[in-house]
Amino acid sequence: MKWIINEYNILEILIVTFLASVILVPVAKKIANHVGAIDIPNERKVHTKPMPRLGGLAIYGAFLTGYIFYGELSTQMISILIGSFIILLVGIFDDIKPIKARYKFLVQVIAALIVVIYGKMYFEEVTFLWIQLRFNRIISYILSTFFIVAISNAINLIDGLDGLAGGVSTIYFLTISIIAYILHKTGGLDIILSLIMLGASLGFLIWNFPPAKIFMGDSGSLFLGFMISVTALMAYKVATLTTLVIPITTLAIPIFDTILAIFRRLLKHESIGTPDKEHFHHQLLKLKFSPRVSILIIYGINLLFSIVSILYITNHNKSSIVLYLLLMLFLLFIILKTDILYKHKEKKKK
Repeated sequence: MKWIINEYNILEILIVTFLASVILVPVAKKIANHVGAIDIPNERKVHTKPMPRLGGLAIYGAFLTGYIFYGELSTQMISILIGSFIILLVGIFDDIKPIKARYKFLVQVIAALIVVIYGKMYFEEVTFLWIQLRFNRIISYILSTFFIVAISNAINLIDGLDGLAGGVSTIYFLTISIIAYILHKTGGLDIILSLIMLGASLGFLIWNFPPAKIFMGDSGSLFLGFMISVTALMAYKVATLTTLVIPITTLAIPIFDTILAIFRRLLKHESIGTPDKEHFHHQLLKLKFSPRVSILIIYGINLLFSIVSILYITNHNKSSIVLYLLLMLFLLFIILKTDILYKHKEKKKK
Protein backbone atom coordinates (compact mmCIF):
# COMPACT_ATOMS: atom_id res chain seq x y z
CA MET A 1 0.00 0.00 0.00
CA LYS A 2 1.37 3.44 -0.97
CA TRP A 3 0.77 6.00 1.74
CA ILE A 4 0.91 8.96 -0.63
CA ILE A 5 -1.16 12.17 -0.72
CA ASN A 6 -0.53 14.89 -3.29
CA GLU A 7 2.85 13.23 -3.96
CA TYR A 8 3.73 13.54 -0.25
CA ASN A 9 4.24 10.61 2.08
CA ILE A 10 1.69 10.51 4.91
CA LEU A 11 4.29 9.42 7.46
CA GLU A 12 6.56 12.26 6.36
CA ILE A 13 3.82 14.83 7.00
CA LEU A 14 3.13 13.36 10.43
CA ILE A 15 6.79 13.13 11.44
CA VAL A 16 7.67 16.67 10.31
CA THR A 17 4.71 18.31 12.08
CA PHE A 18 5.12 16.09 15.15
CA LEU A 19 8.81 17.01 15.53
CA ALA A 20 8.08 20.69 14.87
CA SER A 21 5.52 20.68 17.69
CA VAL A 22 7.82 18.79 20.09
CA ILE A 23 10.72 21.17 19.39
CA LEU A 24 8.62 24.35 19.64
CA VAL A 25 7.02 23.55 23.02
CA PRO A 26 10.15 24.49 25.09
CA VAL A 27 10.29 27.76 23.13
CA ALA A 28 6.62 28.45 23.92
CA LYS A 29 7.30 27.63 27.57
CA LYS A 30 10.11 30.21 27.76
CA ILE A 31 7.92 32.85 26.11
CA ALA A 32 5.09 32.10 28.55
CA ASN A 33 7.39 32.51 31.54
CA HIS A 34 8.80 35.73 30.06
CA VAL A 35 5.43 37.43 29.40
CA GLY A 36 3.74 36.11 32.54
CA ALA A 37 1.31 33.74 30.84
CA ILE A 38 1.15 31.52 33.92
CA ASP A 39 -1.86 29.52 35.12
CA ILE A 40 -2.07 30.04 38.88
CA PRO A 41 -3.93 27.33 40.86
CA ASN A 42 -7.22 28.25 42.56
CA GLU A 43 -10.27 26.46 43.96
CA ARG A 44 -11.61 25.82 40.44
CA LYS A 45 -8.35 24.42 39.02
CA VAL A 46 -7.19 20.81 39.24
CA HIS A 47 -3.44 21.51 39.11
CA THR A 48 -1.60 22.49 42.31
CA LYS A 49 1.39 24.48 41.05
CA PRO A 50 1.84 27.42 38.65
CA MET A 51 2.01 26.23 35.04
CA PRO A 52 3.10 28.12 31.90
CA ARG A 53 0.47 28.48 29.20
CA LEU A 54 0.84 29.50 25.54
CA GLY A 55 1.31 25.90 24.38
CA GLY A 56 -0.92 26.97 21.50
CA LEU A 57 2.09 28.79 20.05
CA ALA A 58 3.86 25.47 19.51
CA ILE A 59 0.77 23.87 17.95
CA TYR A 60 0.28 26.85 15.66
CA GLY A 61 3.98 26.88 14.75
CA ALA A 62 3.81 23.20 13.80
CA PHE A 63 0.68 23.92 11.75
CA LEU A 64 2.52 26.67 9.84
CA THR A 65 5.51 24.39 9.32
CA GLY A 66 3.25 21.73 7.85
CA TYR A 67 1.51 24.25 5.62
CA ILE A 68 4.81 25.65 4.30
CA PHE A 69 6.01 22.18 3.29
CA TYR A 70 2.77 20.50 2.25
CA GLY A 71 -0.01 23.07 1.86
CA GLU A 72 -1.37 24.78 -1.22
CA LEU A 73 -2.13 28.46 -1.73
CA SER A 74 -5.83 29.03 -2.30
CA THR A 75 -8.61 31.37 -1.24
CA GLN A 76 -9.75 28.77 1.28
CA MET A 77 -6.29 28.44 2.76
CA ILE A 78 -5.80 32.22 2.96
CA SER A 79 -9.08 32.52 4.88
CA ILE A 80 -7.96 29.77 7.27
CA LEU A 81 -4.58 31.43 7.83
CA ILE A 82 -6.21 34.80 8.56
CA GLY A 83 -8.96 33.36 10.75
CA SER A 84 -6.64 31.06 12.73
CA PHE A 85 -4.15 33.90 13.33
CA ILE A 86 -6.93 36.08 14.74
CA ILE A 87 -8.03 33.21 17.00
CA LEU A 88 -4.43 32.64 18.10
CA LEU A 89 -3.98 36.33 18.96
CA VAL A 90 -7.08 36.55 21.14
CA GLY A 91 -5.98 33.32 22.83
CA ILE A 92 -2.51 34.71 23.53
CA PHE A 93 -3.92 37.90 25.05
CA ASP A 94 -6.33 35.84 27.16
CA ASP A 95 -3.52 33.58 28.36
CA ILE A 96 -1.55 36.62 29.52
CA LYS A 97 -4.48 38.56 30.97
CA PRO A 98 -8.05 37.17 30.91
CA ILE A 99 -10.38 38.83 28.38
CA LYS A 100 -14.13 39.16 28.93
CA ALA A 101 -16.10 36.33 27.34
CA ARG A 102 -18.16 38.63 25.10
CA TYR A 103 -15.03 40.08 23.50
CA LYS A 104 -13.59 36.63 22.84
CA PHE A 105 -16.93 35.59 21.37
CA LEU A 106 -16.96 38.62 19.04
CA VAL A 107 -13.45 37.82 17.77
CA GLN A 108 -14.44 34.18 17.19
CA VAL A 109 -17.44 35.28 15.13
CA ILE A 110 -15.21 37.56 13.01
CA ALA A 111 -12.69 34.75 12.41
CA ALA A 112 -15.51 32.35 11.53
CA LEU A 113 -17.09 34.81 9.08
CA ILE A 114 -13.75 35.21 7.28
CA VAL A 115 -13.65 31.45 6.63
CA VAL A 116 -17.35 31.21 5.77
CA ILE A 117 -17.74 34.27 3.51
CA TYR A 118 -14.26 34.89 2.10
CA GLY A 119 -13.18 31.24 2.10
CA LYS A 120 -16.62 30.11 0.85
CA MET A 121 -16.74 27.21 3.32
CA TYR A 122 -20.25 26.62 4.59
CA PHE A 123 -23.02 24.04 4.81
CA GLU A 124 -25.14 24.26 1.67
CA GLU A 125 -27.03 21.20 2.80
CA VAL A 126 -26.90 19.00 5.87
CA THR A 127 -27.58 15.28 6.02
CA PHE A 128 -28.15 13.82 9.46
CA LEU A 129 -29.09 10.14 9.51
CA TRP A 130 -31.99 10.01 7.00
CA ILE A 131 -32.81 13.72 7.16
CA GLN A 132 -31.55 16.01 4.40
CA LEU A 133 -31.91 19.80 4.62
CA ARG A 134 -30.94 22.46 2.08
CA PHE A 135 -30.36 26.11 3.03
CA ASN A 136 -30.23 29.45 1.27
CA ARG A 137 -26.98 31.42 1.38
CA ILE A 138 -27.79 33.54 4.46
CA ILE A 139 -28.92 30.57 6.55
CA SER A 140 -25.83 28.65 5.42
CA TYR A 141 -23.60 31.50 6.59
CA ILE A 142 -25.34 31.66 9.98
CA LEU A 143 -25.28 27.90 10.60
CA SER A 144 -21.66 27.54 9.53
CA THR A 145 -20.53 30.48 11.67
CA PHE A 146 -22.41 29.02 14.64
CA PHE A 147 -20.78 25.63 14.00
CA ILE A 148 -17.25 27.09 14.03
CA VAL A 149 -17.83 29.15 17.18
CA ALA A 150 -19.62 26.30 18.97
CA ILE A 151 -16.91 23.71 18.30
CA SER A 152 -14.16 26.19 19.20
CA ASN A 153 -15.78 26.80 22.57
CA ALA A 154 -16.54 23.11 23.12
CA ILE A 155 -12.83 22.25 22.88
CA ASN A 156 -11.99 25.26 25.04
CA LEU A 157 -14.42 24.11 27.76
CA ILE A 158 -13.01 20.58 28.07
CA ASP A 159 -9.45 21.88 28.45
CA GLY A 160 -9.50 21.24 32.20
CA LEU A 161 -7.21 18.25 32.63
CA ASP A 162 -3.68 17.57 31.43
CA GLY A 163 -3.81 16.07 27.94
CA LEU A 164 -7.59 16.19 27.58
CA ALA A 165 -8.21 18.77 24.84
CA GLY A 166 -5.05 17.72 23.00
CA GLY A 167 -6.02 14.04 23.11
CA VAL A 168 -9.62 14.61 22.01
CA SER A 169 -8.40 16.78 19.13
CA THR A 170 -5.79 14.19 18.12
CA ILE A 171 -8.46 11.47 17.99
CA TYR A 172 -10.68 13.71 15.84
CA PHE A 173 -7.95 14.55 13.30
CA LEU A 174 -6.91 10.88 13.16
CA THR A 175 -10.51 9.83 12.47
CA ILE A 176 -11.04 12.37 9.68
CA SER A 177 -7.70 11.44 8.10
CA ILE A 178 -8.60 7.74 8.08
CA ILE A 179 -12.08 8.40 6.69
CA ALA A 180 -10.71 10.65 3.92
CA TYR A 181 -8.12 8.04 2.99
CA ILE A 182 -10.67 5.21 2.93
CA LEU A 183 -12.96 7.25 0.67
CA HIS A 184 -10.02 7.96 -1.68
CA LYS A 185 -10.33 11.72 -1.18
CA THR A 186 -6.54 11.73 -1.02
CA GLY A 187 -5.92 14.90 -3.01
CA GLY A 188 -7.96 17.30 -0.91
CA LEU A 189 -6.68 20.06 1.33
CA ASP A 190 -8.97 18.71 4.06
CA ILE A 191 -6.92 15.55 4.56
CA ILE A 192 -3.61 17.44 4.28
CA LEU A 193 -4.75 19.83 7.02
CA SER A 194 -6.07 16.95 9.13
CA LEU A 195 -2.70 15.19 8.92
CA ILE A 196 -0.81 18.41 9.69
CA MET A 197 -3.02 19.05 12.73
CA LEU A 198 -2.73 15.40 13.80
CA GLY A 199 1.06 15.67 13.93
CA ALA A 200 0.94 19.09 15.63
CA SER A 201 -1.52 18.06 18.37
CA LEU A 202 0.22 14.72 18.96
CA GLY A 203 3.60 16.45 19.35
CA PHE A 204 2.16 18.83 21.93
CA LEU A 205 0.56 15.90 23.76
CA ILE A 206 4.05 14.55 24.52
CA TRP A 207 4.54 17.58 26.79
CA ASN A 208 0.95 17.93 27.97
CA PHE A 209 0.06 14.35 28.94
CA PRO A 210 -0.07 14.08 32.75
CA PRO A 211 1.94 15.22 34.50
CA ALA A 212 1.95 18.21 32.12
CA LYS A 213 4.99 20.42 31.60
CA ILE A 214 2.93 23.15 29.91
CA PHE A 215 -0.73 24.02 29.24
CA MET A 216 -2.02 24.84 25.77
CA GLY A 217 -4.07 27.75 27.15
CA ASP A 218 -6.83 29.44 25.20
CA SER A 219 -4.31 30.06 22.41
CA GLY A 220 -4.24 26.30 21.92
CA SER A 221 -7.76 25.15 22.75
CA LEU A 222 -9.48 27.86 20.67
CA PHE A 223 -7.10 27.25 17.76
CA LEU A 224 -7.64 23.47 17.88
CA GLY A 225 -11.41 23.94 18.05
CA PHE A 226 -11.27 26.38 15.15
CA MET A 227 -9.23 23.96 13.02
CA ILE A 228 -11.49 21.02 13.89
CA SER A 229 -14.56 22.93 12.72
CA VAL A 230 -12.80 24.29 9.62
CA THR A 231 -11.56 20.87 8.49
CA ALA A 232 -15.09 19.51 8.98
CA LEU A 233 -16.51 22.31 6.80
CA MET A 234 -13.81 21.76 4.21
CA ALA A 235 -14.47 18.01 4.18
CA TYR A 236 -18.15 18.79 3.60
CA LYS A 237 -17.24 21.09 0.73
CA VAL A 238 -15.30 18.39 -1.14
CA ALA A 239 -17.76 15.62 -0.16
CA THR A 240 -15.29 13.72 2.04
CA LEU A 241 -17.97 14.03 4.71
CA THR A 242 -21.59 13.85 3.61
CA THR A 243 -23.26 13.62 7.02
CA LEU A 244 -23.06 15.54 10.31
CA VAL A 245 -23.10 12.23 12.17
CA ILE A 246 -19.32 11.88 11.91
CA PRO A 247 -18.09 15.23 13.34
CA ILE A 248 -20.86 15.34 15.96
CA THR A 249 -20.36 11.81 17.26
CA THR A 250 -16.56 11.97 17.09
CA LEU A 251 -16.81 15.06 19.31
CA ALA A 252 -19.64 13.62 21.42
CA ILE A 253 -18.09 14.35 24.83
CA PRO A 254 -17.07 18.01 24.25
CA ILE A 255 -20.46 18.71 22.59
CA PHE A 256 -22.42 17.00 25.38
CA ASP A 257 -20.29 18.76 27.99
CA THR A 258 -20.93 22.18 26.42
CA ILE A 259 -24.70 21.63 26.17
CA LEU A 260 -24.88 20.41 29.77
CA ALA A 261 -22.75 23.34 30.96
CA ILE A 262 -25.18 25.78 29.33
CA PHE A 263 -28.21 24.07 30.93
CA ARG A 264 -26.44 23.85 34.29
CA ARG A 265 -25.71 27.57 34.37
CA LEU A 266 -29.19 28.49 33.19
CA LEU A 267 -30.69 26.35 35.97
CA LYS A 268 -28.51 28.25 38.43
CA HIS A 269 -29.57 31.57 36.85
CA GLU A 270 -25.95 32.28 35.95
CA SER A 271 -24.35 33.59 32.78
CA ILE A 272 -23.52 30.76 30.38
CA GLY A 273 -19.94 32.10 30.38
CA THR A 274 -19.54 31.61 34.14
CA PRO A 275 -16.70 29.14 34.82
CA ASP A 276 -17.29 26.26 37.22
CA LYS A 277 -15.89 22.92 38.33
CA GLU A 278 -18.74 20.67 37.21
CA HIS A 279 -17.63 19.58 33.74
CA PHE A 280 -17.58 15.94 32.67
CA HIS A 281 -13.91 15.49 33.55
CA HIS A 282 -14.56 17.01 36.98
CA GLN A 283 -17.38 14.51 37.48
CA LEU A 284 -15.02 11.62 36.78
CA LEU A 285 -12.64 13.01 39.38
CA LYS A 286 -15.54 13.12 41.85
CA LEU A 287 -16.13 9.43 41.13
CA LYS A 288 -12.63 8.89 42.57
CA PHE A 289 -10.86 8.34 39.25
CA SER A 290 -7.37 9.83 39.04
CA PRO A 291 -6.74 12.60 36.48
CA ARG A 292 -4.82 10.19 34.24
CA VAL A 293 -7.53 7.49 34.42
CA SER A 294 -10.22 10.15 33.82
CA ILE A 295 -8.67 11.32 30.56
CA LEU A 296 -8.07 7.72 29.46
CA ILE A 297 -11.77 7.00 30.02
CA ILE A 298 -12.67 9.99 27.85
CA TYR A 299 -10.12 8.93 25.22
CA GLY A 300 -11.67 5.46 25.23
CA ILE A 301 -15.21 6.74 24.74
CA ASN A 302 -14.07 9.05 21.95
CA LEU A 303 -12.17 6.23 20.25
CA LEU A 304 -15.28 4.03 20.35
CA PHE A 305 -17.32 6.77 18.67
CA SER A 306 -14.55 7.21 16.10
CA ILE A 307 -14.43 3.50 15.28
CA VAL A 308 -18.20 3.45 14.77
CA SER A 309 -17.91 6.55 12.55
CA ILE A 310 -15.37 4.73 10.37
CA LEU A 311 -17.73 1.74 10.19
CA TYR A 312 -20.57 4.10 9.23
CA ILE A 313 -18.81 5.40 6.12
CA THR A 314 -17.90 1.87 5.01
CA ASN A 315 -21.59 1.11 4.35
CA HIS A 316 -22.32 -0.47 7.72
CA ASN A 317 -25.02 2.14 8.31
CA LYS A 318 -27.64 0.15 10.19
CA SER A 319 -25.26 -1.62 12.54
CA SER A 320 -23.35 1.66 13.08
CA ILE A 321 -26.52 3.50 14.09
CA VAL A 322 -27.30 0.76 16.61
CA LEU A 323 -23.77 1.08 18.01
CA TYR A 324 -24.12 4.89 18.10
CA LEU A 325 -27.31 4.54 20.14
CA LEU A 326 -25.69 2.07 22.53
CA LEU A 327 -22.73 4.42 23.02
CA MET A 328 -25.09 7.35 23.60
CA LEU A 329 -26.98 5.32 26.22
CA PHE A 330 -23.70 4.35 27.86
CA LEU A 331 -22.63 8.01 27.96
CA LEU A 332 -26.04 8.99 29.34
CA PHE A 333 -25.72 6.29 32.02
CA ILE A 334 -22.37 7.75 33.13
CA ILE A 335 -23.81 11.27 33.13
CA LEU A 336 -26.77 10.21 35.29
CA LYS A 337 -24.29 8.87 37.84
CA THR A 338 -22.94 12.38 38.27
CA ASP A 339 -24.27 15.75 39.40
CA ILE A 340 -23.23 17.47 36.18
CA LEU A 341 -26.57 19.33 35.95
CA TYR A 342 -27.25 19.85 39.61
CA LYS A 343 -25.64 19.01 42.90
CA HIS A 344 -27.26 16.27 44.93
CA LYS A 345 -28.14 17.38 48.44
CA GLU A 346 -25.62 16.12 50.91
CA LYS A 347 -26.94 14.10 53.81
CA LYS A 348 -26.69 15.81 57.13
CA LYS A 349 -24.28 14.19 59.51
CA LYS A 350 -25.79 13.14 62.82
